[in-house]
This record gives sequence, structure tokens and C-alpha cells, in this order.
Amino acid sequence: LAYRSESTVNWCPALGTVLANDEVKDGVSERGGHPVVQKKMMQWSLRISAYAERLLQGLEEIDWTEALKESQRNWIGKSKGASVHFPLKDHNEKIEVFTTRPDTIFGVTFMVLAPEHELVDQITTLEYKAEVEAYKERAAKRSERDRMADVKTVSGQFTGAYVVHPFSGKEVPVWIGDYVLASYGTGAVMSVPGHDSRDWAFAKHFNLPIIEVVSGGDITVESYDAKEGTLVNSDFLDGHKVKDAIAKAITQIEEQGLGKGKTQYRLRDAIFGRQRYWGEPIPVYFE
Repeated sequence: LAYRSESTVNWCPALGTVLANDEVKDGVSERGGHPVVQKKMMQWSLRISAYAERLLQGLEEIDWTEALKESQRNWIGKSKGASVHFPLKDHNEKIEVFTTRPDTIFGVTFMVLAPEHELVDQITTLEYKAEVEAYKERAAKRSERDRMADVKTVSGQFTGAYVVHPFSGKEVPVWIGDYVLASYGTGAVMSVPGHDSRDWAFAKHFNLPIIEVVSGGDITVESYDAKEGTLVNSDFLDGHKVKDAIAKAITQIEEQGLGKGKTQYRLRDAIFGRQRYWGEPIPVYFE
């Protein structure tokens, strides 16, 4: 249940300690106003994510209001979809993404990694190294909460690397962007700007291609995010309704060894990393 792993935390060098999200305001510590950065450190965690499904089922058996139960369901955040591997051009590694919309895979025109993603340093080309390092440094000064809440600011940096689209074989550029979090999912998203509002804003800002793969909206004005419509520009998925296309896409992904159907939860393991005398008094036997 308890384990040690490298986790991204709020580190305050001046105080010499890890801070909780609510102890950080505008990139500085609430006490003393010292700079706080996102840093990977070894931390103790409790594996509460292993109990996600039991927690969901348990909500049906307790006497709470429906509104409170719904907020808990959203916190646990169960989503079904597929895990897909995109091979990196000129590298042996693959980038894994989790998507709830595998039906839109032919609409992928770029990929975005979290600035802290473990492959960023490996795949960044010499031409873009300075820009990528500068972007990573800026992102490290913002908390995950700030990055999630800020939906208006569009920022990112091209790495110079490309992945190969698993079905079409086309080269897809790899960017980093602070709207993707290393601690959520795989820390990478396959960007489908025609059908995801954040991807659409990113594509517009950086002048990246936007392809319609689900009919029903006007992607020149905004992304069409609805889970309904007919697939277009999508090879073997053309003509299928969204629900059927999702199932067919997962089948093809599994049959061709490109990934697998998967259920994921937003709920994350609880990190216990307060190096202070008032830290959580949890006895742990560590051999």
C-alpha cells in the first residue's frame, strides 16, 4: 500500500521542504514568499488509486446526497478509452498516450508532452535545445493547480522531434506544453484540434493543421467536441457513428499491436512528503 517513487512536487529551496498546493500562492511560498519550483523527488505515496473502482461502487451503498456522490464520482474520474503507442522517428522509444476518443485518431496533427516528461531531453534536437530548456524552466515555476486552471493562456515549444502516426504513417511533430501534466495519465496527449477545444486553441496559436474527422460542427470557428456525428477523413472508420467508431478503433489498435483498450481514473495516489515535524504521522516499515 505504501511505496517510494519519484514524484513531481512543489519544492521550496529556501525553506528546504516540499509544500502542499494550498501553501503555494502565485509561484511563491505562503510563508516567507520564497520561490517554489516543480521538482522530481523520491516521495512516499499511498496507493489509493488501486481502490478507485471499489470507491466508486461503494458510493451506491452509502446514504449521501446525489450531488455529493456526483462530486465524488468526478473526483475519482473514471474514463474508458485506449492506450496507444506512437513510435518516435529516429529513436527506439515510443510515446504512449491514453485517449477516451480513439475514434478521432486520424485527426491527430501534433503531439504535446508535459515539459517534465522523461523523454523530452532525449528527443529534443540541438536546434531547439535552448528554447526547450527555457520553456521547462518557466513551467517549473508554476504549480499543477495553476496550469490546470489557466485555460486562456496558450504556450508551448516545438522539440524538433516527430512521431510516426500508427495508422497513416505520417510524421507528427512533438511539442511540449504546460497544459499537459506529467502526473496525469502518461504525461502525453495525441492532439486532435478539430475535436478538442484546448488542442484547437494550441493549433490556432501555432498555425498547426486542423482536420475534421467527425462531421457536425464548423472547425474553422471552433472545435467540435460532441460525442456524436459520423466519421469522415478516417480511413476504415469512415461512415461510422462515434460510438461504433470508438469500438472499431480499439479493436484495430489491439489487433495490430498498437495498444489496448483501457480504463483510467483521475484519482491519483496520495503523496506524503512533508519533511517537517508536523508531517503526517504514518508509520512505515521500509527495508
